[in-house]
Amino acid sequence: MKKIVFVLALPLLLLACKDSEEKLVAINDTIETSKTEAPANRTLSEEFKAYWYNGTAEITSYKLSQERYGELREGTAVNIFVTEDFLPNEQVKADRQATTNIPVLKLNNTKKFLTGIYPYSIMTSAFSPVSEKGHALKISHSMQEWCGHVYIQLNNRDDFELLSHSYFEGEADQSFSLPKTWLENELWNLIRINPDELPTGDIAMIPSLEYTRMRHKGLAAQEATATLTQNEGTSIYKLRYPQLQRELTIFFNSEAPFTIEGWEESGRNGLITTATKLKQIRSPYWGKNGNKDLVLRDSLGL
Repeated sequence: MKKIVFVLALPLLLLACKDSEEKLVAINDTIETSKTEAPANRTLSEEFKAYWYNGTAEITSYKLSQERYGELREGTAVNIFVTEDFLPNEQVKADRQATTNIPVLKLNNTKKFLTGIYPYSIMTSAFSPVSEKGHALKISHSMQEWCGHVYIQLNNRDDFELLSHSYFEGEADQSFSLPKTWLENELWNLIRINPDELPTGDIAMIPSLEYTRMRHKGLAAQEATATLTQNEGTSIYKLRYPQLQRELTIFFNSEAPFTIEGWEESGRNGLITTATKLKQIRSPYWGKNGNKDLVLRDSLGL
């Protein structure tokens, strides 16, 4: 496979009210990334279709211990996986059935925790095609806390096109592009679709949008090493970024539908963010919006 060398230098993404945690770090690395090829078709098993096309979403709650500002904060995380039809050009959910729609698996990941007096609310969404092996079609991320809020969106077009809006001076209303390579945010969907397709070895990887926001770093591809192992029915996917001194480990069931049991993330300060599975339900949650449905939150331990 031919290789292309890209030099990636992007604006800093600031998040904290003031820079008291760490110095802002721009990433200006020369990363070797693979030339993009046309995506190959993927054959879906009958088991996959029966699980993901039954009119419900899979909702899983996790006990969260989130590192922030050099301390661990207790909170909750929720993963909502659901299939839906996607418009190829607008890259949003389709309201009507059409042969041109793209079937995707969507993940909405949410986190809520407190930093002292004020709360954090984080949501990241990833939309991955299920019938072909291409990259995620879209990633979006937002973060709200009392200083303000930020939003960034990545669209998979000729390149990865990014649009960013922020409350903070110096980063409001930015748009830029990145060469295509692996996205950390798309790995979670790939686990659920077919973990055999997870990249391993030495690779170029764009870290999660949440990480770049939380750590005040520019968004760019990074050198990474990925491994996939198994231990008594649990698969362990480990992603190491040597230059960032960061490691992400995802634990998931080795058998279909490959449910995600938890994850860990460690960085420079030695503190480890952990998420441990609490409860899981299947529900058409979009129709469970009455006061009588509040009890469903109890079933998730929320």
